[in-house]
Amino acid sequence: MRSKFDEQLALLNQYMIEMGTLCETIIADANQALLENDTSLAKQTIAADAEIDRKEREIESHCLRLLLQQQPVARDLRQISSALKMITDMERIGDQAADISEIVTFGSIHEEDMVRPIDEMAKATMKMVIESIDAYVNQDAELAHKIIAYDDVVDELFNEMKRVLVERIAAQCCDATAALDLLMIAKYFERIGDHATNIAEWVLFSITGSREGDD
Repeated sequence: MRSKFDEQLALLNQYMIEMGTLCETIIADANQALLENDTSLAKQTIAADAEIDRKEREIESHCLRLLLQQQPVARDLRQISSALKMITDMERIGDQAADISEIVTFGSIHEEDMVRPIDEMAKATMKMVIESIDAYVNQDAELAHKIIAYDDVVDELFNEMKRVLVERIAAQCCDATAALDLLMIAKYFERIGDHATNIAEWVLFSITGSREGDD
């Protein structure tokens, strides 16, 4: 019975990796659409969010079957319940990447020098997402702590982007609509970093029984 349960837990890990990869891909595609002002790719990225939603439902069903058909011990229960929490954050990551792509479809952003700084934010958030899933699969508390700390990097990149955009709007040296759209995109990337941090905190819960910052 335990061997069968372990097989199902391993399958859960595989599903989580697949969903994490989907999140990484949709962030990368949203960023590429922005960098290249590619409205066609942006529309494809919006459509791809449906696959993340489907994967969330698949994992949710798998977790519920594990809970109903087995009698998991405390650590197993934490691992399954953490997965249920994590997929909610991953689904929201997909939503926010789709929101970024929707802004790209407006076609208002053309200033390449204003777009490039966001590329760094996108790569930082992709790193956080994929490493948070690795931390879950490998039950790596040290990596989870590093991801939580790394969110400060994303926050600082957002603050710098905000400062630059505000200065350029005030100096009337850029299109205000494009600048505001870029600020919204930067905020979405900052929120993706927050969701990756949440995922890492649930990884810690699955290992230790408490989340980072819990009293």
